[in-house]
Amino acid sequence: MSLGISLIFGLLDIANIAQPAFLILGSYAAYVMNTSFGLDPILAGVLFTPVFYGLGVVVYRIYYGSFERRGEESLRGLVFFFGLLFIIEVSLSLKYGVDYRLVQADYIGKSIDLGGVGIAYRLLVPCLVGLAMTLALYLFLGRTFYGRAIMAVSQDATALRLMGANPVQIKTIAFGVGIAAASLAGALLITIAPVVPSSDRDYIGRMFAITVLGGMGSIGGTLVASVILGVVESLMGTFFGPSWSLAVSFGILLIALAVRPAGLFGR
Repeated sequence: MSLGISLIFGLLDIANIAQPAFLILGSYAAYVMNTSFGLDPILAGVLFTPVFYGLGVVVYRIYYGSFERRGEESLRGLVFFFGLLFIIEVSLSLKYGVDYRLVQADYIGKSIDLGGVGIAYRLLVPCLVGLAMTLALYLFLGRTFYGRAIMAVSQDATALRLMGANPVQIKTIAFGVGIAAASLAGALLITIAPVVPSSDRDYIGRMFAITVLGGMGSIGGTLVASVILGVVESLMGTFFGPSWSLAVSFGILLIALAVRPAGLFGR
């Protein structure tokens, strides 16, 4: 879930607080394809990534033309994304209501036994797909021209122009990739558990916390920070109650930033 924010916020420095709304929108896209055509939800998420990439391109172009180009992205741009978040959430609520929605697949409800430990396929399959998505994004940023350009635009846009690349075009590509990653993560999410339009509020803080803890723009750091906060929340929820889990996670974030302000893998 945090990969898109790691790209958009960590590298582009755009506080896209509407990212969780695109996550839930991806969940509902997978839900519609699953209930209407019987398509596997994760396959539906993969098929919808080009659509969400195009949606991300449109959103960034509006954001750039209305705010970033005028130097008004700090506050007014934040309000823009707030509005976008509520528009998506309210639209989904009006269309599908506030009931929990879930999907069906052959592997949901089944598990595999590994040495006496049962692992549900509805958790294992999204985990493997998420790791594959993380690896793909890591290779894209480190091994391709556009990936390196995305890394460069966050450091020195002027130098990037001297290399023959348009910073606005590169940011547009990065934003589109970030939204596409959110849509696929949404398909993984609804495979794990049912969702409602308001589920996006549960992930706003977690996404940004993981991005900052791992190190701004570090894909490997995002993965490590996700595992740390996920395990801590699970343990705290099991032994002390769910109300403590999120508080302890953010406590770990504050302690880590006090010791290493750049994050675990920040440079």
